[in-house]
Amino acid sequence: MLFYYITDRKQFPGPEPRRRDLLLARIAEAARAGVDYIQLREKDLPTRGLESLAREAVGIIRETRNVKRETHLLINSRSDVALATGADGVHLPSDDISASDARAVWSSVLTRNVKRETRNVCIAVSCHTAEEVRLAEAQGADFAVFGPVFEKVGTSLSVGLDALHRACLGHMPVLAIGGVTLENARACVAAGAAGIAAIRLLQQTGIMEVVKELRGS
Repeated sequence: MLFYYITDRKQFPGPEPRRRDLLLARIAEAARAGVDYIQLREKDLPTRGLESLAREAVGIIRETRNVKRETHLLINSRSDVALATGADGVHLPSDDISASDARAVWSSVLTRNVKRETRNVCIAVSCHTAEEVRLAEAQGADFAVFGPVFEKVGTSLSVGLDALHRACLGHMPVLAIGGVTLENARACVAAGAAGIAAIRLLQQTGIMEVVKELRGS
């Protein structure tokens, strides 16, 4: 089972410096637990603040690697920030540029790099229909995040497990998102998902315990 932790520092208590520290501590915990992907999704931060946070996150992940599973950091939407900070890739919202265009941007920048830096970009795409998943796959995305599968707190929106199953019929890995809990995560995998993506489940509970319980089952 793949795990994708999506950050939201505003869910942490206290002033901004404390929220930042708590978020970085949770990123370190996720890396120790062997979470496969972390999306830095702090959309309210200005570019300089996001770059600073991303650089620290990259350093923490590199220092705190799980010997069995590597953790990859993706930046929400901002390929420029991902490239500048040494992140592993970018997560594209459903209304963003295509995966093929994002990959072309990375290739162009790295080709011009006088140090000839070699990095394999990882591109994830948010999708809400099976058709969007197929399109993302055709455009070269590495995986899709599909949902909301279950109702999220405060909303009545959900696509359900049948829709998730249809989205998982291609060859590209699909991760389930939206209202995912310890109780229903296994149903997502049974429907064909390669894993789960979450904010609350992986940010407000013990990541190590969640990963051990679900991978162990």
